[in-house]
Formats: sequence, C-alpha cells, structure tokens
Amino acid sequence: MVRRFISYYKKHKVLFTIDMICAFLVATLDLVFPMLTKQVLDEGIPNKDIKMIVTFAIVLIVLYSIKLVANYVIAYWGHVMGVRMQYDMRKDIFSHLQTLSFSYFDNNKTGQLMSRIVNDLMEISELAHHGPEDLFISIIMLLGSFILLCKINVKLTLIIFAFIPLIAWFAMAKRVKMSKSFDNVRVKIAEVNGRLENSISGIRVAKAFTNEEYEMEKFDEDNVKYKKARSYAYKYMAEFISGMTFMVDILNVVVIGFGGYFAYKEYITPSELVVYLMYISYFMQPIKRLASFIEQYQSGMSGFKRFVEIMDTKPDIKECENAIDLDTLRGDIEFKNVNFKYSTGKDILKDLNLTINDGETVALVGPSGGGKTTICHLIPRFYELNEGSIKIDGKNIKDLKLKSLRQNIGIVQQEVFLFTGTVKENILYGNPMASDEDIVKAAKEANIHEYIESLPDGYDTFIGERGIKLSGGQKQRISIARIFLKNPPILILDEATSALDNTTEIMIQNSLEKLSEGRTSIVVAHRLSTIKNADRIIVITNNGILEEGSHEELLENKGAYYKLYNAQFNGIIPENIEV
Repeated sequence: MVRRFISYYKKHKVLFTIDMICAFLVATLDLVFPMLTKQVLDEGIPNKDIKMIVTFAIVLIVLYSIKLVANYVIAYWGHVMGVRMQYDMRKDIFSHLQTLSFSYFDNNKTGQLMSRIVNDLMEISELAHHGPEDLFISIIMLLGSFILLCKINVKLTLIIFAFIPLIAWFAMAKRVKMSKSFDNVRVKIAEVNGRLENSISGIRVAKAFTNEEYEMEKFDEDNVKYKKARSYAYKYMAEFISGMTFMVDILNVVVIGFGGYFAYKEYITPSELVVYLMYISYFMQPIKRLASFIEQYQSGMSGFKRFVEIMDTKPDIKECENAIDLDTLRGDIEFKNVNFKYSTGKDILKDLNLTINDGETVALVGPSGGGKTTICHLIPRFYELNEGSIKIDGKNIKDLKLKSLRQNIGIVQQEVFLFTGTVKENILYGNPMASDEDIVKAAKEANIHEYIESLPDGYDTFIGERGIKLSGGQKQRISIARIFLKNPPILILDEATSALDNTTEIMIQNSLEKLSEGRTSIVVAHRLSTIKNADRIIVITNNGILEEGSHEELLENKGAYYKLYNAQFNGIIPENIEV
C-alpha cells in the first residue's frame, strides 16, 4: 500500500525534488548556526574581534534569507504538490466508480462514497506534503546532530542517544492504537455522511410525516458514535504527544545534569556546553517532527486504505479483450436460456427465451416482481447474467464494447433523474454535441418546448436539485426529450408515462409512437391503454412468459392478459395469473 501511495509522486517528481532540496537546505542551515555560534564564543568575543562578529551577523542574515525562501517553497509548493496528488487520486477514484456495475451502488450508500472521495483524501493531501518532508528533515537533523554532538563530546552524546530506543518503543506502541482508532473514525464519519445525505434527500417526506424529531434521533445516533470514535482517537493521540513531550523534557534534564557534571570535571568547556544545549534543542525538533509524522501517517494512510479498497473493487461487468464496436445496428434482440438473480434474493428470470425482431415494438406486462424491469436492465448490460446469453444482431453483448452497446440504447426509466442545472443541460445530456436547434427540436417532439419557453430564463432556467422545481410530468417529458436527442436504434421505455396525467399521457404517447417508428422498442407498462398498438404484448410473471400476442389476440384468448385488462378497466379483481 505504501508503494502505491509513493507511485502518485511520479507525476510530480519535479515539485517533489524541489521540496526535498528546500527541506535539506532548512535542515542543514539549522545545523550550521550552532557551529558558527561556537566559533564566535570561542574566538570573536574573547578576542574582541568586531570584524568576526559583524561577518557572523551578515552571514546569518544571508543564511536566514535563504531559509526564508526555502520555507516559502516548502509551505506553498509543497502543499500545491499535495493538492495535485489529491486531485489525481480523486480523479482516479471517480473514474473507477464509473466502471463499477449497478450491484456495487445497490450495496453502498452514496454518503459513504462521498466521504471517501472528499474527507479521506483531504488527510491524504497533508500526508503527501508533510510526510516525506518531515521524515527527510528528521533523518538529516538526527544524523547531523549526532555527528556534530560527537565532535563536541562523545560520552555525553552516547548517553543522550541511549534514550532513543526508549522513545522509539513508546512511539511504536502507541502507533498501533492510533492506527485502529483513526480507521474507526473514518468508518463513523462515512456513516454520518450517509445518514446526512439520506435525510436531506428525504427532507420533504420527513416534513410530510412530521418526523423531523425521528430523523434527528437517527442522525444523532451516528453523530454520537462519531463523537466517541473521534474522542478515543484524540485520547490515544494525546497519550502519544504528551508522552513524547515528557521524554523530550527528560532529555533536557539529562543534558543539563550530565553536561553540568562534565563541565565541573572540565571534560567540556562552557562554550561547548552552550553549543551542546543549542544542538539538543535542534535535536528535539526532529523527534517532534517524527511524532507529527506518525500522527499524519496514521490519519493519512487510514484514508488511503479506504481509497485503495474502492480502487481494488473489481467491476462485475468487464469487457472482453477483443470487444468490438457496433457500426450500424438493426435491433434484433435474442434472450437464450437466460437465468438471473440479484446478489441477494431468489431467481428473477429462469430459462428465459425471448426474441424481439428489428423494428418491432414489444410491450412487457404482468404483476410486479415478474422481471420486466430486470429484462430492460440486462439488455444494456447493467447487470451480468448468471447463465445464458443475450444477443443483439447475432452478437453476444459480452463481446461488445460497453460504450458502443449503451450508445445504441435509449432508456426512459420509471424514476426520472434530472441533474442539478438548467433545462438545456439536462436535455443536452442525450447528446452533448447537439446544437441549440437540435435541443429545441427534441423538446418540441417531447411536447415540452412551450412550457420551457414560458419559464423566466427559458432553456437556461435552473431547475434545482434533481429537478425539484418541476412537476413529475415535466421531468418525465424532459427525460423523453433527452432520448429524442440521442436518437438510438433501440428504445426502452420503463413506465415512461407513469408520472403523466391523462391529457399529457396522450400527447406523449403520440410522440413516443413517432419515436418508435423504425426502431426496436421495448415498453414496460402497467397502464395497458398505452400499449394497445404494440406489435406484440408479452405477459411475464414469476414463472416466466405466460402468453404473448397482439392486444386483440390476447383479449380473444381470455387468458392472463384478458384478466389484467378487465381488472384495470372494469374493476374486476383478477384470479391468480401466475399459474
């Protein structure tokens, strides 16, 4: 996992190199100052050499100016590097999410995914910048301090460094607890985000049922869990930081105690003891930096671990190595011995065999749970079959490139989703390269143009989150306009007119019939009045295809379709049709 983290530095190796050079300069300059001080104390002040003192001051000003520039580069460009790496990771994870199949999103909450993309990567950015820099500076200062301290007094230095194993043991012992606590914090904040996203999305339902207090209680449950998890994380972090600080203070006592004794025995001069104390203060800095690094590492890598979990999730739907593009598409569709069930639950389709001819309009009807919508989801390969095959124009959909397959299929779903933005942007989703004239034409064909024109800003009117400012029928017609703009050879209408009133339904039905001309169309409908003109009506139940034929043929047969039709239009409760 660390190697994968390091791989994100490759694109930014120039900035990384500059950052490390500046970190090296800062660490080196900090080590030079005590040596220059020792020289002034030993020679300049006793000999009243004013020239040396002035030169020392000038040299320090120059060195501190260099340090100023180096610190600016570290503070600005170092953070920029971290932000760019964060951008790369966020781009990678969002791109990877686009490849995952519906089943992944069925089993994962939106808020939790958002937390991983936003919150977790914020901590990774800080680690990306400060981690290598703190580690590099700490190593240089520890080694440099050790060498220079040995030059002053080897015995005293060995005494000081004898405490390093103790400090290292303490840091590693606390590291394990910090790691687990920060991992838990990540999980809890994701749950809070998931609950928050769910509650805000359903705020209108909550208000309609006057369940604001109930929502608050549910949110507070997750919020309390997060508070406790964060408190435990800070507890272990406090133990770590306070313990490290105590050990650093003890080192100061050791230096003063043993240093004073060595000065008393004349093993060390007063000026050497002063310089030694200065180096010890610099020696403490890398220890504190290492403590900070461990804290950042735990927090950042716990976030990166969760990032990697998503990146390592393999999509259920994969293209074969030699997947082909669809050039021209007629629209023949064949289901052969198809078996399918969702990850949890019973079989939805069992040994389904179904052929839909080029240009044919086929309506799927029957009770809920029979698999009508599932059939629609399997054609564009939103889910993978358990057994059997689906072919389009004689080609197995598994042998086709996903983009090519889905570009040739237009879907109007039962639950209309509009993106936050303008009317124009949502229609344009059907074909991002379309002209304004094409957008207007599509809107007219969907019978929504006049309404759009009546809006304050016309096609540039903002429709709110998920089109909240529009009625159900208006949203449905905009989604239909998208399909007119896409102009696909295969059309899937999954309850496409379910949200429309009778008058609007008639208008849209005429448009849909026009759109269906010359295309293979699959219509899922509970309103049987909308599919009377279908070339073929197929009745699907939990036991598969029960009967099929035209509207007139099925009524004459007086079978399952006849019972459904009478139930809807004559108020007759049908007998069990799943026999």
